Amino acid sequence: MKKEVTVPDIIAENKIRRNQMFSRFNPISGEGSVGERVVVSIPDFPIPKQWLPAAMAGNAFVKSLVEHKGIDGFLRNVMGVEPTPEDREAVLDRFVRLRCLHDFPFWAATFVYIKNKDVGQPDCLFRLTYPQRRFVAMLERTRLAGKPIRIILLKARQWGGSTTSQLYMAWLQLIHRTGLNSLIISNYNEGARKIKGMFKKMIKEYPVAMLHEVGDVYSEKEDKLVGVEGSSLTQLVPQRNATISIGSSESPDSCRGGDYALVHLSEVGLWKATDGKKPEDMVRSACSGVLYRPNTMIVYESTANGVGNFFHNEYVAAKDPTIKSQFEPLFISWFDIELYQLPFAGKDELMAFARWLLDNRYNSSTNSDREECGKYLWWLWEIGATLEGIHWYVEERAKYHDHGSMASEYPSDDVEAFVNSGSAVFDKYCVEALRDATKTPPRYVGDIYAFGDEGEDALRDLRFKADAQGLLWVWNMPDPPNPDDPEVVTDRYLTVVDVGGRSHKADWSVIVVFDRLLMMDGGKPSVAAQWYGHIDMDLLAWKAAQIAAFYDNSLLVIESNTLETHDKERDVDGDQSAAILSQIKGIYPNLYARKQSQDAIVQGLPVRYGFHTNVATKPMIISTLVKVIREGLYVERDRRCIDEYLNYEKKPNGSFGAKQGTHDDLLMTRAIGLHICFHEMKLPQVVTRSSNNLKYVPKVISAASF
Repeated sequence: MKKEVTVPDIIAENKIRRNQMFSRFNPISGEGSVGERVVVSIPDFPIPKQWLPAAMAGNAFVKSLVEHKGIDGFLRNVMGVEPTPEDREAVLDRFVRLRCLHDFPFWAATFVYIKNKDVGQPDCLFRLTYPQRRFVAMLERTRLAGKPIRIILLKARQWGGSTTSQLYMAWLQLIHRTGLNSLIISNYNEGARKIKGMFKKMIKEYPVAMLHEVGDVYSEKEDKLVGVEGSSLTQLVPQRNATISIGSSESPDSCRGGDYALVHLSEVGLWKATDGKKPEDMVRSACSGVLYRPNTMIVYESTANGVGNFFHNEYVAAKDPTIKSQFEPLFISWFDIELYQLPFAGKDELMAFARWLLDNRYNSSTNSDREECGKYLWWLWEIGATLEGIHWYVEERAKYHDHGSMASEYPSDDVEAFVNSGSAVFDKYCVEALRDATKTPPRYVGDIYAFGDEGEDALRDLRFKADAQGLLWVWNMPDPPNPDDPEVVTDRYLTVVDVGGRSHKADWSVIVVFDRLLMMDGGKPSVAAQWYGHIDMDLLAWKAAQIAAFYDNSLLVIESNTLETHDKERDVDGDQSAAILSQIKGIYPNLYARKQSQDAIVQGLPVRYGFHTNVATKPMIISTLVKVIREGLYVERDRRCIDEYLNYEKKPNGSFGAKQGTHDDLLMTRAIGLHICFHEMKLPQVVTRSSNNLKYVPKVISAASF
């Protein structure tokens, strides 16, 4: 039985979280620093007690210093000389260089100057904050494992993730190996100039001696950064034979790959298509020369910019353990940042806040639009926020008129970071729960073919043919009917068509097949197959009929709009449903028809085919979809549909539609199909085979090879 949470439990856990965030961190002594540490004592060192990286503590030189109780003992007992100031300095220099090789936080806090965020204050040494230490811990874990570093970094706020990434690359270049070239690309030209300025500031203050090996002859006045063949984009650190190239997505030529081992792409989620190049094309070009081997590094870093774009897709892929991505994801929440903590006036106020949080953990209502409900604030506690962090959030939230505005500035998790619209129709966490069952790519890719392209011939000799370029994705093939089986399953499949436009700039046409078999035993319907593309309307009609027929002559539902009620938010070629239905209604045997009133039946009015989407039915089917998603009542297979759910919103005029620049074609097939699936169709059932339910036998060509 789960133990009931109490206020003392919350206070105790809060102390643990606060200690973790604000524990003593001294990058010079190493106390509280990144990675596994070993405490060593060297009495005659400037810092007698140090917490060294475990790999360094095992070094023979360090072991000898500890064994002989310091520098003087090492010089006398190991080197056989009487200590002099010069000898002591040489041993200390050797130790510091070794420490720099193993300890990035020490190197950064000792030698790396950056611009002070306090206006008017002089430049300062780079000391890692708590979120920066988390980032470096991931970098070091990968490097020490001998693996290539590949990280996709989702930023909550400006906590210095970009600076940390770029200085870590500099550490690899200046300390670890010669000949490592780096490329840093920002989303705009001014950003590129700032990055260039940061590196120039750092290298200007960097000791020349640290660029050379011990014993090298050098001049204190030698250049530490020089141009390369007159290029303003690339500069060379001659002592390390390492180049630093800076560019921006506004200048696509600067994104071209070369002999790079280290690449940082800044704000890649905000990159815009330029000169016919998509962001993914520029990313591919920039990273093409980076080999997949140790001592290489690629970091995609950005704030979120909606879903369904390159950065979002890459982050989701990195997060999904079922997808083989080279990248690891990292998200830093606002409550991981030390700045966003509001202390309490005293213990009594702290206890009262914890009590209020516990008592209101199931409360989903608020008194105004400038606060969050107790349920949300308790969720913040459950995902790791401190009480002081939640206290800060409550006060900061009063500045914003809705949750979306606050979430866009201070997202609490990576889902909220990508989806922060206050007018979202679907609960983003319920939507994300559907993503686990998606399977992209599907089991089979190809298309349905027949004896002919139209008329009765279009439904003869139906067969699936595998084709990597095909537009039909199949997750589950229909079971091949057995004519000798005395029983068949009725109402198993449902096929829904959303009519798009012909041009590639218009909305997509979608044909989706739902498998309802498991509903017989209280299970869920699932997406079995889907055709997705642009096509002429007459060809779409026969394609829909063929797919529906292939799936056991399933009920075929074609969306219908009138010109008067046509959804202005959608880019389709007017109402094409009548033309499509007229093509197939006399041939395909199982078309969906709208229910007729008793008067219409008495008057003998013609049957009206297709699902009519209008101002009355659209809210109805969207409401059904809201419930289905909220309760997880169906199985989705296409990740693109998940993204459409996250981009769907309620407009200021009260209508529903996709956000600007996104689509809702997949979503509409689910809205129509799931409404019919749950509210209009009978449950599948096993019946005795008769002449009225005989099935053709579909043929599958080369599907097994996929």
